[in-house]
Amino acid sequence: MKIRKLESGMIEKLVNSIRNIFSIPDLRKRILFTLGMLVIYRIGSHIKTPGIDPDRLEQIWSQLAGSLMGVVDLFTGGNLRIVSIFALGITPYITASIVLQLLTVVFPALKKIQEEGEVGRRKINQYTRYGTIALSTIQSTFIALWLQSQPGLVIGGGGVGFVVMTVVTLVSGTAFIMWLGEQITDRGVGNGISLLIFAGIVIGLPNAIKQIYDRIKDMDPTTTLGVIALLIGMLLITMAIVFVERGHRKIPVNYAKRLVGRKMMSGQSTHMPLKVNMGGVIPVIFASSILTFPQTIAQFSGSETLQRYISSFGGGHPLYELLFMAAIIFFTFFYVSIVFNTDEVAENLRKHGGFIPGIRPGRKTADYLNTILTRLTTVGAIYLAIIALIPQVLLNGIQVDKIPLIGSYLYSVFTSNPVTSWIVSGFGFQFYFGGTSLLIVIGVAMDTVSQIESQLIMRHYEGFLQKGRIRGRRG
Repeated sequence: MKIRKLESGMIEKLVNSIRNIFSIPDLRKRILFTLGMLVIYRIGSHIKTPGIDPDRLEQIWSQLAGSLMGVVDLFTGGNLRIVSIFALGITPYITASIVLQLLTVVFPALKKIQEEGEVGRRKINQYTRYGTIALSTIQSTFIALWLQSQPGLVIGGGGVGFVVMTVVTLVSGTAFIMWLGEQITDRGVGNGISLLIFAGIVIGLPNAIKQIYDRIKDMDPTTTLGVIALLIGMLLITMAIVFVERGHRKIPVNYAKRLVGRKMMSGQSTHMPLKVNMGGVIPVIFASSILTFPQTIAQFSGSETLQRYISSFGGGHPLYELLFMAAIIFFTFFYVSIVFNTDEVAENLRKHGGFIPGIRPGRKTADYLNTILTRLTTVGAIYLAIIALIPQVLLNGIQVDKIPLIGSYLYSVFTSNPVTSWIVSGFGFQFYFGGTSLLIVIGVAMDTVSQIESQLIMRHYEGFLQKGRIRGRRG
């Protein structure tokens, strides 16, 4: 009886929260605008670039499942696979943003522009747009030339006209997606760019459900238990992601009394939140791109010997998985060191009269923050490596026979028992929500719900949670 009352209370609370959302005119308008932009994005995803044979393109893509283009296709929502007008997706914009962020560390002039407040932010955004157009032009040119080089793919054999048409189409599509994302951010709910990636990944959920149904419809006990174990594993991974993404370390900060003009400002006590996973999903994307790059080169080289050698060293190979985890850990420390400069934070605290209790301002504060950040980044890097690795092992297994000395013994032990045979072969079908996808989907969902929650609470409406606002990826 208590469980039923609890369930009915949760359902009633959810219904009331949804009703509250649509009772606020401004919030209702923002949500409907966001949904409208996402519908436009999905409509554009079905408009294909002209001059390409779809059947031949599907044959080619069946050979590129593990290449870098397969990884990029994940973030385009399948648009690259059919070469739609949105084939490049939003990846040029993300790449331009990351590159510009890295350049601010190298060039002091960009750093000064970034520190100019709203005016500086607009300039940086404008530079990011220019960079997006430049990168999309380069990428679309390579894609057009690659498409033209595939026998029987381009109708009529292609030529300069096909290359120019493809470049103009793909660059225009990327510019339009960038505009859609900015419109959602300014006039909708949530981060527009993240929501577009979210929509591209979630759109594959029906196919994933169909795959699961096809596996269990024959009611084979072993297959059914495997699917149940996979779903339980995905649920546990989702819970772990939510738990860690909401985790942060509060650093207490006090501000002394100071004179501003003719007014004496009283001292304040606040805190500086440091997220456990400050790197987000960027380190996983970097690591995936680096490790799949040799496979892509082998595909384009045309050498069967090189392709055979590279394909043997792929997902499931122990050395590959070890390098994958090491790359994630390295890029996590590298990226966090760029986005959070402890020396700069300590100097800003000192300039504004802030200090950490018990720590001297200046160098001591920077060292203290660096120690805490190193510990948090270590935990975050290990967390990212595990989250990215577990789904790969569940889906594709791990080639234990490639382990030196004990590989053959482990292979015979695992394959001799039906319960443990999945460790070697995985569950035998492709699930759309791997580690990287789960990080993106859950992070974006938490961000969006967080913004809606804050809008409801600000207007004194009941939110989704009993204890008030949740914290998204931005803390």
